[in-house]
Amino acid sequence: MKVMRKLKAKRVVIKVGTSTLVYPDGSINLRAIDQLAFVISAMRHRGREVVLVSSGAIGVGLNYMGLKQRPKAIPEQQAIAAIGQTELISIYKERFAIYEQKIGQLLLTRDIFVYPKSHHNVLNTFEALLKQNVVPIVNENDTVAVDELDHETKFGDNDQLSAIVATNIGADLLIMLSDIDGFYDGNPNADAQAQLLAHVGKVDQRTYELAGGSGSRFGTGGMVTKLKAAERMIDAHGQMILANGADPTIIFQILAGEPVGTLFG
Repeated sequence: MKVMRKLKAKRVVIKVGTSTLVYPDGSINLRAIDQLAFVISAMRHRGREVVLVSSGAIGVGLNYMGLKQRPKAIPEQQAIAAIGQTELISIYKERFAIYEQKIGQLLLTRDIFVYPKSHHNVLNTFEALLKQNVVPIVNENDTVAVDELDHETKFGDNDQLSAIVATNIGADLLIMLSDIDGFYDGNPNADAQAQLLAHVGKVDQRTYELAGGSGSRFGTGGMVTKLKAAERMIDAHGQMILANGADPTIIFQILAGEPVGTLFG
């Protein structure tokens, strides 16, 4: 018998990874983007406040430019991100318009949340957009932020960005869609006995020891960054669900309280 979850989800941040938006061959998953637009629009029409944190700029840019590999030089990666972000937001605008839902784009860098004035201003922008029933679509501004572009520090990844946004705007729930069903007690790709954990109450050293990982050539995220995001949400008395984003309509199941993915907090 399934045990239904009780979630507070008036204000929700949804983070979608590159693996959901871009196929392994580099082509854009338009079906997934359309489903995402449909689900979020339905949420808005039911009175929920929704912010979408979307990866995919470099993946979409590579596809647009007909490239098979990420360039290694920072300026070239930033150029691809600029091209891809333009294409990606155009696709989002087209798909959301089908469901009569307006969107707004926010390209952020982490220092915006550090300096009091810019922090105050960006929170006001979020509140104004949500008040006007607009869905903010957020990405890191890769054209000026270089931390996540194939370099040593990974603080700039969108897993962290989604949690930073969620905790700063007072979101109840962060839904993180990735290419894995949730958090396991082992590596499901290497261990057939690995079990999906339905609930993780706290993130500690043992939890990190269970995680491993790397992202795809199109994205930057791994399981450790997702655990850091979950830890941030728990510390802020919020919740996070990690689930498979292959079919974004899984969000309906999550909001209905069905025990899909892993609930943190």
